[in-house]
Formats: sequence, structure tokens, C-alpha cells
Amino acid sequence: MKGLVKYIVRTTYKPLLVKYLSKTRTYSYKGISVEIPPEVFHPGFFHSTKLLLRSLIKMNLKEKKVLELGAGSGLLGIYAAHKGASVTATDINPIAIQCVKRNAVINGVEIDAFYSDVFEKIPGQYFDLILINPPYYKGNPQSASEYAWYCGENGEYFQKLFTHLDKYIDENSTVLMVLCDGCDLEMVKSFAFKNSFSLQCVYTSATLIERNYIFNVQPTR
Repeated sequence: MKGLVKYIVRTTYKPLLVKYLSKTRTYSYKGISVEIPPEVFHPGFFHSTKLLLRSLIKMNLKEKKVLELGAGSGLLGIYAAHKGASVTATDINPIAIQCVKRNAVINGVEIDAFYSDVFEKIPGQYFDLILINPPYYKGNPQSASEYAWYCGENGEYFQKLFTHLDKYIDENSTVLMVLCDGCDLEMVKSFAFKNSFSLQCVYTSATLIERNYIFNVQPTR
């Protein structure tokens, strides 16, 4: 049944969605309104961003240092900033960075947004909370926008992530990452394990198309 649903989505819904997202669109959620150009991941049509936002809603974010890694439209960072957090937002897509900056102005918040390939351009510091909605499908991105989807043929994104994560957290930090059953979960866990991290599933949500997970990333040493 699930295979049939995926086939229907691929042959009917997906072409319509691609056409709809070929123009800049406005999306509103939880009192936040964002403009999303075609080159930027749209949080309204995919479950992952909203799952992380549901976790954010349960947290006390006042005066917390928050990093949104791979920010896209900046929806998560804008919510955190509204709740009193000091927010850093990064993305490898330059158009996404401009999108975050514009959406921060639209929503009346301040966010430090800049280009970075994972942690490459982020000055060494500790964050209270790191939010990660990663590219988790295997494949080499062919454009800036595809970096939101593909993690490299061998999961290079996750290798970079877990190799440097320990430089940005302390014993009180929380790291939340969303993944789905369509990605290579064992590969991600393997990269985490090699760098002394474990993934603890704290939330699961299923749709007709896929099952999503929120993991709490924790150091094991």
C-alpha cells in the first residue's frame, strides 16, 4: 500500500508541487510569515521542519544561544528569536541566506545569518541548542538548492557534521536532528558512533509517504 501511495505521489502530486514551487511563495505557520524563493527548501510541503518546530514550542528559549544549521527559509530561527533566543542561522545556499535575512526583517527579529558549509565558517563557540534538518538522501548535489536534499554519495555531510560538532557544544547543550526512514539511518548512526556521539530517538511521526524521527544527538564520552 505504501509503495502505491509513493507511486501516486511521484506521478501526480510531485509534478504539480514542482510547478507550484517554481515561483516565490509566502508561507505562514504559528504566527510566522516567510517568503520562499524557488531555490530554497519550502517548509510547508515537507514534514521535517514542522516536527522540529513542535519540539521548539515546548522549550524555554529565552536568552538561549541557538544555531539553526541549514536554515533554509529561517522559520525555526525566527520562532526561536521571537521567544527571546540569540539566533545564528547558516546555510550553504547563498539564496537561502538572503531569504533568512529578508524573513527576519519581515517578522521583526534579529538573526545572524551567513554562508557556511556545515560548521566551516562558524566561529568556535558553544550553543545551548543546535537544530539540524539535514540533507539526508545519498547523491551529489548539482546546484545550490540541491544541497538541501543530498548529503553526498557517501554521506559526506554527516562526516563533516559529526567530526566538528563537539567544538560547538558543552555538557548542557541540546542537539536535535530530524531524519526519515527514506535515508540511510545506519550510515548516519555509524558516523555519529565513530565521533563519539549517539542518536536517541525522542519523537516519531508517520505520514502516508514516510516516517520521520527527531533524534537527540548526545556525546558518549
